[in-house]
Amino acid sequence: MSFENLKDYVSAHGQEHLIKYWPELNDNEREQLAGEIRKLDLAEMNETFHRANETPKVILEKLDDELKPIPQTHYEAVPSLTEEKIMEYENIGLQEISDGKVGVLLLAGGQATRLGFGHPKGMYDVGLPSHKTLFQIQAERILRVQQMAEEKTGKFGNITWYIMTSEHTKAPTAKYFKDHSFFGLNEGNIVYFKQGTLPCFDFEGKILLDEKHHIASAPDGNGGLYHALKSQGILEDIKKRGIQHLHGHSVDNILIKVADPVFIGYCKSKNADCAAKVVQKSSPSEAVGVVCRVNGHYKVVEYSELTDEAANRRNQDGRLTFSAGNICNHYFSADFLLKISDFERKLKLHVAKKKIPYVNDGIKIKPTEPNGIKMEKFIFDVFEFAENFICLEVARDVEFSALKNADSAKKDCPSTAREDLLTLHRKYIREAGGIITDDIDVEISPLLSYGGENLREFVENEVFTISPFHLSGIHESNGYRNGNH
Repeated sequence: MSFENLKDYVSAHGQEHLIKYWPELNDNEREQLAGEIRKLDLAEMNETFHRANETPKVILEKLDDELKPIPQTHYEAVPSLTEEKIMEYENIGLQEISDGKVGVLLLAGGQATRLGFGHPKGMYDVGLPSHKTLFQIQAERILRVQQMAEEKTGKFGNITWYIMTSEHTKAPTAKYFKDHSFFGLNEGNIVYFKQGTLPCFDFEGKILLDEKHHIASAPDGNGGLYHALKSQGILEDIKKRGIQHLHGHSVDNILIKVADPVFIGYCKSKNADCAAKVVQKSSPSEAVGVVCRVNGHYKVVEYSELTDEAANRRNQDGRLTFSAGNICNHYFSADFLLKISDFERKLKLHVAKKKIPYVNDGIKIKPTEPNGIKMEKFIFDVFEFAENFICLEVARDVEFSALKNADSAKKDCPSTAREDLLTLHRKYIREAGGIITDDIDVEISPLLSYGGENLREFVENEVFTISPFHLSGIHESNGYRNGNH
């Protein structure tokens, strides 16, 4: 694209200020800026800005009547299911894994800046006895559930792990896996792809320059997953591999049951195209979004959008009416994701007014007040496009402990993640006949047990006194074996 063509292109879309400093740029800088502008569909970006700024429909008093909980026909709770029903779902899920029909979509774009850790969050070690990172724990859960499926069906199937990184975390994430021999997984079954970005705008719809030769941009949110799946060939890969079920979740839940066969089996048995795992809200004021229906569509309503009356409303049994707390833990059928182009452009855009550094009269300005907007999409905004959306409630102490903050926050931090995992593992040991007091920290390797199974022969009648201790799987290379140092 010549300079004249570039000038015509930006002028036609009211963004001619992007080339204001062209005469001052050297050849490399001009090439960079022209490349960034060429990558933007400016007509689409302008439309995106206007769509984002349409008055958001906030759920206030007048909409309370349109707000309904998930109907019981579309909702089951694992803690209330019989052992037979859980086994039925699990066996269906394990068969799908053996048939190679299960993939995992891992949202791993975040850098752990709030944790004071300048690396991808998946590389964070919360201080477990084994010092395993989030990535390693999740990789080993995949290995174990593949093994469980083979033991159940007599047939081995691979789970494909699709890892969505950001532009900045892709290279260090790939290097980390390579340096650790992919934690025993087949390299060909780990696929990295990048989350996209959206330009930052001022309040008038002008795209901001971060430098004279560089457009200000920000990640497009975890809902950018859908555009990235389409634009980076991941949907084609899913199709080529014959994958039918995708389990999507964020990297920062230390208790995540990766490729959970119970969840997969539940969704397949109900012929769901999209689903969410949820936990019961701990209190009406817990700052977590709730999965519900608005005007007949399934949505996540943010805590701030619920009226006090709706947040505190209770059923006859005393449970909160809107209790289905969203934990970024989702199921998608491959068919649903393959229809992505039908709804991807209809996804709601969430706007945040921010202080965005920008160039003005050639000088970099760091504003003290919000001067523009960043836009992002949320992964759950596709729920309303599902034809058969269902929910599975799980026990919080078994499946959800988020890592968001530094320890100083005393909530959703390394200390709480570590303690939640060790508390769960003490529970597993007791259920398998072991004897352990609450002051003894024993970590169970995912290679030994995915969710409390396979422990009796190792722990029954054992009294645990060594702390901290790592009860290890047979194939690990860290010097532990079968629970012995």
